[in-house]
Amino acid sequence: MTLSDVARLAGVSVATASKALNARAQVAPATRQRVLQAAAELSFQPNALARGLISGRTRTIGLLTDELAGRFSIPILLGAENALGNEQMSVLLCDARGDAIRRQHYIRTLLARQVDGFIIVGDSNDVRPSLTPDIPVPVVYVYGESTDPSDLSVLADDEGGARLAIEHLVALRRRRIGHITGPQSYRAARDRVVGLRKVLAEHGLPLAGHEPLYGEWSQRWGRHAARTLIATDPTVDAIFCGNDQIAAGVTETLHDLGRRVPDDVAVVGYDNWEVISADCRPPLTTVDLNLQHLGATAVTHLFAALDGRRPSGVIRQPCRLVVRESTGPAAHP
Repeated sequence: MTLSDVARLAGVSVATASKALNARAQVAPATRQRVLQAAAELSFQPNALARGLISGRTRTIGLLTDELAGRFSIPILLGAENALGNEQMSVLLCDARGDAIRRQHYIRTLLARQVDGFIIVGDSNDVRPSLTPDIPVPVVYVYGESTDPSDLSVLADDEGGARLAIEHLVALRRRRIGHITGPQSYRAARDRVVGLRKVLAEHGLPLAGHEPLYGEWSQRWGRHAARTLIATDPTVDAIFCGNDQIAAGVTETLHDLGRRVPDDVAVVGYDNWEVISADCRPPLTTVDLNLQHLGATAVTHLFAALDGRRPSGVIRQPCRLVVRESTGPAAHP
């Protein structure tokens, strides 16, 4: 079926049918409804390629990631795809797998397909080199901050996420709070320590064990570090962990040592990776990065850039605390 068929059935000109289907203001409501009804009866679908040639847009976005196999990119992609779908736009996904040559190949491939813009997804919430000089269409960076301050980067607020966790523990009358996290080389780990220290200082509380325990993002590290922390400071009554895997390892060791969770020691994780957090014994209180919302926010700002408004700088999106059974009020006053 063609536009001419729709126009003939609706009893209007081809130009009027086109205006009605594209929601142009020059068409009377009754005429628009007649055209829409005719299009529905004929199962007419506008030619997206032709629309792109007329508007100069393909209504397609390129999403370039370095970490498709990981657990951060997929929720971001889902949030972005949902926001794009609401605007009847499509996304083309490419995974560079951390390879610079592969990344440049995909940039050229997506540009050859005439995408309207790019969303660049980082493999960590860290600073990354700007790719904007190689891309002549609008770009938004998500879960990774561009080195160019004129770019727009949408990040999870790790310092704020740590603040949520520690304020929750303090409100539960926990006074000997330790911290076990991943490698110090990760910006996210360092930012969470900043938030932790600020809240403890505001309440005049020391950090149990004196210093954060940096290590791996693994349950094995959580098990090992929990023994170290308890040996260093047996009075620990809460442990804030850098991710949910570490927290799961911590709860295992606490159980082995005869410490009840949360009665004796409250435990908070990070990321809300439900495969771990909801299945942990007991289920973990944790900080959710709101990754799907992160992807949707990136799309919103990319739309603004496509409309000629070029935002720049860094947007830190708030996290949220998900409270489960691994935290509760302290037994002591």
